[in-house]
Amino acid sequence: MAAQPNIVFIFSDDHAEHAISAYGSKVNQTPHLDRLAKEGTRFTNSFVTNSICTPSRATLLTGQYSHLNGVPVFNRFDSSRDTVAKHLQAGGYHTGIIGKWHLGSDPVGFDRWCVLPGQGSYWNPTFLVPDGKFTIEGHCTDVTTDLGIEFLKTRPHDKPFFLMLHQKAPHRNWDPDERNKALFKDQVIPEPETLWDDYKTRPAALPENEQTVARDLTRSDLKLEPPADLQGRDRNQWLGVKPMELTIDGKTLMGEELVRWKYQRYMQDYLACVQGVDDGVGRVLDYLDEADLAKETIIIYSADNGWYLGDLGMYDKRFMYEPGLRVPLLAKGPGIKANSTPSQFVANIDLAPTFLDLAGLSIPESMQGRSLAPLLRGESPSDWRETVYYRYYHDPGHHNTRAHYGVRTRTHKLIYYWKKDAYEMFDLVNDPAEQNNLLYEESVASKPENMMKFEDLKAELIHLQEQFKDDGQYADPSTWPKGSADGPFNQQSLGSKSITEAISLSDAD
Repeated sequence: MAAQPNIVFIFSDDHAEHAISAYGSKVNQTPHLDRLAKEGTRFTNSFVTNSICTPSRATLLTGQYSHLNGVPVFNRFDSSRDTVAKHLQAGGYHTGIIGKWHLGSDPVGFDRWCVLPGQGSYWNPTFLVPDGKFTIEGHCTDVTTDLGIEFLKTRPHDKPFFLMLHQKAPHRNWDPDERNKALFKDQVIPEPETLWDDYKTRPAALPENEQTVARDLTRSDLKLEPPADLQGRDRNQWLGVKPMELTIDGKTLMGEELVRWKYQRYMQDYLACVQGVDDGVGRVLDYLDEADLAKETIIIYSADNGWYLGDLGMYDKRFMYEPGLRVPLLAKGPGIKANSTPSQFVANIDLAPTFLDLAGLSIPESMQGRSLAPLLRGESPSDWRETVYYRYYHDPGHHNTRAHYGVRTRTHKLIYYWKKDAYEMFDLVNDPAEQNNLLYEESVASKPENMMKFEDLKAELIHLQEQFKDDGQYADPSTWPKGSADGPFNQQSLGSKSITEAISLSDAD
């Protein structure tokens, strides 16, 4: 591997692993992400430690779990903390962050930054820079990609670069660019096997969740057009309604027929947003080739959390079931084994140490993850982890999600909803869709093999909590840090800017 290679990290928001064809998607094709997989490494067991936006981004920067990095929910990140960007900048890298930041505070450790305020907008987005804010015309995915390429074009040529290129898409409300919207407009998307999940063996939290395709998609999500005379608050109120009966093309839909229509409408827009992200990846790869940078640049792709594509009847993330826990992780570049599919358990705490290791820099002891560099080279360390620890705090949050923590092993998963004192245990080998909680029926839970497995998993949970220094610091919402990742953002307005002008204004000096 070249000394201090360039690193481009492309990060999307809410991109389900199973919406990538290299991961076996049944619903779409992603040729540019597939190219990353073919020419590099595709991790087959990549997980997050807290499956929501802001906490995941804090973990990305710090290499720490939420209870140590101070971001358990959508609270403001303390930018004085130690981060991977600060280490790379001190280690000789030209550093940049472009796109979705969603940490409330200004980026620190970056030579140039141009970020969305909070969630940002899909169309004609506003961006924040060190001395103000401005808008750029166009679709956010295309604009973010344009900004990333302009950053690469205008970089200093006497040092390696580290670029974090963070897309807003495919985050809700799934508003795609026109070309990909047209591409998916009439497509019929296969339904997942668990779209009609009745949660029979999992009564602790799933029945009361408010992120179901059947009950919780709003008129805004479904792109229904409000009456022309509605304005302001009344218009927003209308768009926020969750319809249980609709008339579409003169036909009244309700019940199962309406759920099927909602699923198609949601997935068409979601997948069109994903396609825009894939297009952007292709453009970055093409530029690196054209600029003769590919041979000295490592490209890594991942997402901030998993996502439900109607699985378990849901959209969104948060829950520790497989679609929410898993994330894509792809990488190619110098020193990375081609067409490789390591099956070791990796997590987002590993990304910061990996960036530093690839750059030839030391990894601070404060980082709780482990460098993936050996796996990228095709090695198989004998002492690699066999379990992953997860903890979610934001209860009730936006979707009435119960707080929980848990452990995943090669064969089983244990989830504990601590406010309800309720456990769920799954045999992932025989029940990969997590339909049968082995602790639900006494006759099943009392089988010796299940009783033994339950005790083993509880013991492993305690071990992992001790290992990662989780003593329940943020279990009580009253202890959550103050400040919001969503602003306010009161920077002076600089009007509308071009891509070139925007990057020229991104200098942090």
